[in-house]
Amino acid sequence: MDVSPSIVLATWAGGVAAAAALVARWEIVGPGFIRLSGAVVLGFGIPAALAGSTPFPWVGVVLCAAAVLSARWRTPLVVFMVVAAGCFVVAASLDGAFVPAASGALLLGGVTGEMMLGHWYLVDPRLPREALRRLAAIGALGAVADFGVLAGFGAIPWAGFDPMFGVGFVLLGATTLVLMAAVWFALAEPGYSGVMAATGLSYLAVLTGFGSVVLGRILAG
Repeated sequence: MDVSPSIVLATWAGGVAAAAALVARWEIVGPGFIRLSGAVVLGFGIPAALAGSTPFPWVGVVLCAAAVLSARWRTPLVVFMVVAAGCFVVAASLDGAFVPAASGALLLGGVTGEMMLGHWYLVDPRLPREALRRLAAIGALGAVADFGVLAGFGAIPWAGFDPMFGVGFVLLGATTLVLMAAVWFALAEPGYSGVMAATGLSYLAVLTGFGSVVLGRILAG
């Protein structure tokens, strides 16, 4: 399995774009969140396009920009973000492989979307917590799916590598799953403190999830 900055960034951009489309589809946020999400997608997508070998990430960049410009119109922005997410995942799969690109996008999109939406509660504390629970579930599913996919591609056993790298991969994957479960339970706490705790935990999940994605692909390569 190939691993490069363009693959990882395109995977991440695809996941965040999909998460943004999902949140927009739930109709719980205003244009500001879409603009924030679009900026993050472009932050990942433009370097991926510059370093990539296919035109798909550039198409994703253009569609994401179109989504930001149409942030006040729900249906067009959802369509633009969904297609942009597909373009980024296709770009990652053409430079690597499709199934790992999809599972990585599920993991990184879930945990990053959770963290971003958690911060948006500072803007609007009346947002429903169910949205955060759904994203936490998606992140947990992504952690399990990506770990399983990478294990199937040869990340376990880690022949030819120092065993500590393999142990690190297992710990990063398991920690990401535990953190997403902790996010779920933190949201059961009354008051805004529960959302603050969930957001902080999702910060850590972004770090461990990213580490799991990168290290697992190195081992599987």
